[in-house]
Amino acid sequence: MTPKRRTPPLPFEIDAAAGPHPLGMTPAAFLRDYWQKRPLLIRNAFPGYVSPLQPEDLAGLACEDGVLARLIEHDRATDGWRVRSAPIPEDVFPALPDRDWTLLVQDMDKWDADLRALLDRFDFLPRWRIDDVMVSFAATGGSVGAHIDQYDVFLLQAQGHRRWMIDAGPNPPLGFRPDVELKLLREFHATHDWVLGPGDLLYLPPGVPHHGVAEDPCLTFSVGMRAPSAAELLGDFVDTLAADAPDALRYLDPDLQPASDPYEIDGEAMRRVVEALNALRMRDPDKLGDWFGSFITQYRSAVEPAADEAARPRIEVEWDLAHGATLARHPWSRMAWRRAAKGARLYAGGQVHVLPARDAARLAAADAVGGGLYEGLSQAGRDAVIALLESGHYQLQLDDGE
Repeated sequence: MTPKRRTPPLPFEIDAAAGPHPLGMTPAAFLRDYWQKRPLLIRNAFPGYVSPLQPEDLAGLACEDGVLARLIEHDRATDGWRVRSAPIPEDVFPALPDRDWTLLVQDMDKWDADLRALLDRFDFLPRWRIDDVMVSFAATGGSVGAHIDQYDVFLLQAQGHRRWMIDAGPNPPLGFRPDVELKLLREFHATHDWVLGPGDLLYLPPGVPHHGVAEDPCLTFSVGMRAPSAAELLGDFVDTLAADAPDALRYLDPDLQPASDPYEIDGEAMRRVVEALNALRMRDPDKLGDWFGSFITQYRSAVEPAADEAARPRIEVEWDLAHGATLARHPWSRMAWRRAAKGARLYAGGQVHVLPARDAARLAAADAVGGGLYEGLSQAGRDAVIALLESGHYQLQLDDGE
């Protein structure tokens, strides 16, 4: 009998330099073998990568209101941690030491067009699943401690070098330290230890303990996924059900029998409770889809597009589009679309627009709407564009640069 040949284990590290894709393999192979299954270090995912940002860009943003940023300092002598949130006073940065601190700024793809373009390299994933690009600058020795994330993340080394240690073993210890503000692991035992240079990419599934330490001053770009917890989904879902429920929909017991014990909540009472709750369920797939589309295009959004107080009349906007103007998507606008029983739905920051599938797909994918795209839409599609402009999801850019 011929012995069965064992399949060699999948590698934790590959080199993508010779391949056509930054994953070092086809997207289908990556999703099959690694996505939410095992970590992967991809050397030379972006060969010769040059960061479009400098540390000074991050520091400037961290001083502004409305920016999600944190400054994390580590005292090696006491193993203590200090966390400061934006806006961070400008005089803090010149006074920082040469080592052991990290500045993290979230949603950098909303502030920088070059970083936003980086997301196109991850188009094998549903765009609505991508949350943001967080950028961290770390002085030598800078770290945020050993921790886990509850979402998938791709860590692109953009400048300098960072040592990443991960625990890819089974059942790693996940208890947190009780003495620090950050959710740091009480125990951490690395199974892999790598130093990443510019262009290297580390993929981590949810729940993998990891610890990054700057070997020298460095920038790291973290492409994180949107992963609402079951509690967040349930909370929003129940709120939506409750808001739409008619007041007449109540607990009913037309089949009530004489009580043997008037203080007992019996099995029949609990059956009626279940019936009352089931009456609220979204049995219509389109209604359920509209709820989720609205939820996911608003989820974890630090800034909501706002309507222009001096909106141009539609007739003027259409004239502008016909003469070279464009409608640029607001950087904080999140769009997705879904096929429905009839036509499709376009979702944008919680709004729901009914229009043909072709229009919905084109608008969800477009960073800007020009005259040609606008004219190629159906009436429902053009109506949706104007409604989105009026609510701030598009910004009119005239041909003369206004």
